[in-house]
Amino acid sequence: MKTQFIILIIIVALGCMGFVSSAFVVDETQQVVVTQFNKVVGEPITEPGLNFRVPFIQQPNYFLKNIQEWDGEPGQIPTLDKTYIWLDTFARWRIVDPIAFFETVTERNRALNRLDDIINPAVRNAVTSHHLIETVRNSNRKMTTLDQVEIVDENTKDESSEHTIQTGRERLSEEILKASQPKLEKFGIELIDVKIKRVNYVQKVRESVYGRMVAERNQMAEKIRSEGRGEAFRIEGDKEKDLKLIQSDAYRRAQEIKGKADAEATTIYAEAYNMDPEYYSFTKAMEVYQTSLGAKSKAVLSTDSEFLRYLKDFTSK
Repeated sequence: MKTQFIILIIIVALGCMGFVSSAFVVDETQQVVVTQFNKVVGEPITEPGLNFRVPFIQQPNYFLKNIQEWDGEPGQIPTLDKTYIWLDTFARWRIVDPIAFFETVTERNRALNRLDDIINPAVRNAVTSHHLIETVRNSNRKMTTLDQVEIVDENTKDESSEHTIQTGRERLSEEILKASQPKLEKFGIELIDVKIKRVNYVQKVRESVYGRMVAERNQMAEKIRSEGRGEAFRIEGDKEKDLKLIQSDAYRRAQEIKGKADAEATTIYAEAYNMDPEYYSFTKAMEVYQTSLGAKSKAVLSTDSEFLRYLKDFTSK
């Protein structure tokens, strides 16, 4: 009886171990390919839930079902107009056929290497087939910020700065996508989109860009300063003109007031002196004597001098 109980416990334990080792869970972000001796068995499991396998013989291989990111390595690429730029791209992709994915690339890192080998040449071919402006803009909409600066590399041919957008950045990305997707189907990969993350000039051209931008800004600043100096001179001239006008008007008014005052004073003096003409003649003669004759002055008097008659009368007395 005791032996039978022990055997029963062993059977139950082995059954539990077999159940645990054969069960596996697939969540909503995963898909599983079951292999037996490295060969695919059955259909891939793409729905979440509890599943079973033959323990120790069959092996579940998990792959992500959601969208994944590929980040390209920035590289130097020449455009159609021979301008060298640094281009950085990224893409989004997902595994749509886990069996093909397992049989060709097996795991994610090797899949990323395949994406590098396929997307990078497609990006290079697309960029070298179009002008630089096609990788930057989507339309011919007039720019409303800084004026576009035309940068010509030493190997760039003389071309007009005006260029009509025929492809644009968005359609350029579509071209890269169409060129890359057919090559990825055999790996069970769907390429959702490819986008240009960053476009920049190489160092040599970038220095030329910055130099021209600085020169352009300095030219604009000098123009503004020149206009400011001209405006300052105009204001200074207007100020001097107004000042002269004010001073002239004030001087005219002052002279008019002084003239009126002198005329009024003369009238008063005339009225006063008309009351006694002899007194007026005497006082005026005394004023002239005071200003013209000093203490050591000598005068030769004539008996018939009207000017010195008061002095003659004074000395004779």
